[in-house]
Amino acid sequence: MTLPASSPTSTSLAPRQIWTRARGVLLVLALVLIGGIVLATVRSADAHGRLDPRSADPDGSRAVAEILKAQGVTLRVATTLDEATAAADADTTLLVTTPDLLTARQQSTLRTTMTASGGRTVLLGAGLSSVPTLAPGVGTATSTAVRVREPGCSLPAAVRAGSVDIGGERYTTAAKGADTCYLSGSLPTLVSLKTSGTGDTVLLGSPDILYNDRLDQQGNASLALQLLGSRPHLVWYLPSLSDVSATEGDPENESPDSTADGFLALVPSGWLWGTLQLAVAALLAAIWRGRRLGPLVTEPLPVAIRASEATEGRARLYRKANARDRAATVLRTATRTRIAPLLGVPSRDAHSPEALLPPLSARLPETTADPRDLLFGPAPADDTTLIRLADQLDALEREVRTS
Repeated sequence: MTLPASSPTSTSLAPRQIWTRARGVLLVLALVLIGGIVLATVRSADAHGRLDPRSADPDGSRAVAEILKAQGVTLRVATTLDEATAAADADTTLLVTTPDLLTARQQSTLRTTMTASGGRTVLLGAGLSSVPTLAPGVGTATSTAVRVREPGCSLPAAVRAGSVDIGGERYTTAAKGADTCYLSGSLPTLVSLKTSGTGDTVLLGSPDILYNDRLDQQGNASLALQLLGSRPHLVWYLPSLSDVSATEGDPENESPDSTADGFLALVPSGWLWGTLQLAVAALLAAIWRGRRLGPLVTEPLPVAIRASEATEGRARLYRKANARDRAATVLRTATRTRIAPLLGVPSRDAHSPEALLPPLSARLPETTADPRDLLFGPAPADDTTLIRLADQLDALEREVRTS
């Protein structure tokens, strides 16, 4: 028996077909990539983070920084403690945006610089973890909501500014000469303390007066410009977890969870909730994909489908699932079922090699190869072998019918 050579079938995809199917996906991916690059390029110069003087975001502070520069105040951004302390002197205002992120060693170093410099230090939202070191003699109380409050004190900057948006941390102090302003429940949210020489320390319970979206409201701009522009130089200190000084010192004197707490404090709450929602969605998707679908239910087709179309569709499904073993089994089973009656073998024995192969060998010419591997052999190793098997089974069936 001569077996025909293998040839392409309807399940083979030409390069043009592959390109036609994939070009839509590739176009979407290219547009997403280009859009991401453009968006990142446009926003890279404006978005730096909360309270960053280079950020134009609603919670950035670029607006107040630009006004201070226009008034002749030189502004320097510092992200390490060494940069901040090196620039501090009597002609400098040192703004610390998040004092609670500083370690005990960093706070001690900063306090020494504050005392020796003779300049002004402004602490934004200083809480229980930083106030005892950076502002001795000041205590903390429960925080309060940010809202419009009146000065209620004689501090010149507060009197000129009038009502501002302030709240957050509340403080207690018995320090001599301290100015306590913007009371909430008889406790101030702004405290001004005199230090050595001409220096002073200002504690602001909340940083809202420095935000871009609040600067033009109430007397926020007036108070911010007076507190930060009283000296010719301004150092804007943004504490960073990457600062080498944060990991220096005796680990026994520092909390082991301070770094972890500081990192979580920097992560916006929306990201934490988003991560939780993604985890829940992934769990539900896993349950959905892992559930058992149950047995297939047969139902009449709404339209008649040609046998050739059904065959091609089934072949594509096998190819997509890479199920060559299942496809080969179906082809061999169908061939054995059709040739068994031609050989006088009962249908119940059509799939038994001992019952089917002897009469089949007797029917075929002596020059024909042993059909055992063809009808009962292993699964094909690749698609080419599977196509060759289908052609060989067709040739075998024709040989049986014509012999």
